[in-house]
Amino acid sequence: MSDGATRSFVDKWLAVQPQQRIALGFVDERVRDERVALAALEQELVASAYGIREPQVAAAKLQWWAEELSGAAASGGRHPLTQALFAGERARAVPANLWLAPVLAAMAQLEQGTASDFSAQVAASRGLHGALAGLENAWWFGAAAPTESAARIATLSHLVFALSRLELDAESERLPLPMARLARHGLSRGQLKGDSPARREAVREQLRDLAGGLREALARGEPLSTFRGLEGRTALSTAVGAARAGEPFAELHRRQSRTGPATAVRAWLSARHAGRFG
Repeated sequence: MSDGATRSFVDKWLAVQPQQRIALGFVDERVRDERVALAALEQELVASAYGIREPQVAAAKLQWWAEELSGAAASGGRHPLTQALFAGERARAVPANLWLAPVLAAMAQLEQGTASDFSAQVAASRGLHGALAGLENAWWFGAAAPTESAARIATLSHLVFALSRLELDAESERLPLPMARLARHGLSRGQLKGDSPARREAVREQLRDLAGGLREALARGEPLSTFRGLEGRTALSTAVGAARAGEPFAELHRRQSRTGPATAVRAWLSARHAGRFG
């Protein structure tokens, strides 16, 4: 992707998911640029939802995206990524509601606090991440493609990443650990900022639940983009490895940006799986 403005957004996506650099080599070069542009757009929406501390500022940014995506089919868009996507016919073949769904879901969750338990946490996060998965599957495989597996993987992979920010988000309204888990281990917000046996066990429990959900989602055999498949496989490996470590939080951090031969194998498996669905 040669356009400088677009390239900068792609680089932001790859900074968050460095393993996807390897996945790029497994994506058909004829459609690679447009699929990468969609992944970068998804990252921009996620950043708008989670990366802005002030809810009013985040709401304004998301409102801008709502206007941008609702009018892009007619105008071609103003943002470099929107322009790149709507320059072709594929974007117009995706139902308009799928473009807007992630933005509306992100706006709806701006005021969410910490979930009561793990199930509630997954349900709360699924609004945005399930909508992103639905958009992506429609882009890769058509609007009729199943999305349950992709939605679960997108949601649970996000929660693995969110857990790695535990210390940074200890004072936020929405904690990466649900309230029931905090209560079971006698943890306060302040205690999330430092290592302790209680925090280690709470993190391990969270990772085990996330790994179980990811394992089940990947086993469903439904369509997954190469990027989503690799994200899920990476998140599963990260969760399993960190849960087994003596210091699970430290291991979670180490694994977030790790790439190597195993990543290439996971990328190949993800591309092969995506290829079964077109």
